Amino acid sequence: MNALNTELQNKLNQLQNWFESKSGSIVAFSGGIDSTLVLYLARKFQGKEKAIGVISNSESLKQKDFKLAENFCAEFDITLEVIKTNELEDERYNENPMNRCFFCKEHLFTDLTEMTDKYTGFNVLSGTNFDDLGDFRPGIDAAKKLKVLSPMVDCHITKDELRQIAKHFNLPNWDKPASPCLSSRMPYGQKVTKEKLRQVEAAENLLNDYGFEDVRVRHYGIYGRIEVLKDDLAKLTIVQNEVVEKISALGFASVEVDTEGLVSGKLNRAIGKSRQ
Repeated sequence: MNALNTELQNKLNQLQNWFESKSGSIVAFSGGIDSTLVLYLARKFQGKEKAIGVISNSESLKQKDFKLAENFCAEFDITLEVIKTNELEDERYNENPMNRCFFCKEHLFTDLTEMTDKYTGFNVLSGTNFDDLGDFRPGIDAAKKLKVLSPMVDCHITKDELRQIAKHFNLPNWDKPASPCLSSRMPYGQKVTKEKLRQVEAAENLLNDYGFEDVRVRHYGIYGRIEVLKDDLAKLTIVQNEVVEKISALGFASVEVDTEGLVSGKLNRAIGKSRQ
């Protein structure tokens, strides 16, 4: 276990006080590091009976991430409930407006809020961290609407601090790259479908198999665009023809490589242009 500096230890103490002041937690769990740490700390500071992880095994979640989430809960003796949200059946979501994430989180948090009938007095928690407040995240509005709590926000825990605390507790995914929902690979205004989600997932799995860990395959209707880390572009060039051929076979009319490299939230640039 890596020691924390004084500042981080103080923040961890704040988190402990935060959790111990609550009667129980229903954590919106995705398998990503943010919600992983929230769930782990709920389990640590509130006890097994008071810390419930809930994951939606929906089409927009990678199956790899779902399995990692299951394995994590088994390893750390955490109660996990699996639900199925139906956001793809909601036209407000699948038409892919700029606030698509609001409708996704609205479905999820509504389902989790209804679980308080079973877990009386428990709070619904999200993994939102303090840095997220400076980004375009409509899901935060859904959390506010449904009174979902965010311990990392309340205790001013940044993404980097969150990872350091997770490393301190030897959590297996402390340095796992961000893995946003698969719907985020489609430009706003282009409809989200199960077929597109499966194509993106398969394409990104293929890139992972070639040794590219942090990737995106953006889906532009008929063609795909590969994003790998800037430092990995030279390595991708070596196998580019082979990779492009295999990804094209998944149903893309053509596939290209984005030479800018991976930029998280790249499709959000359209939001800024629309507001100019």
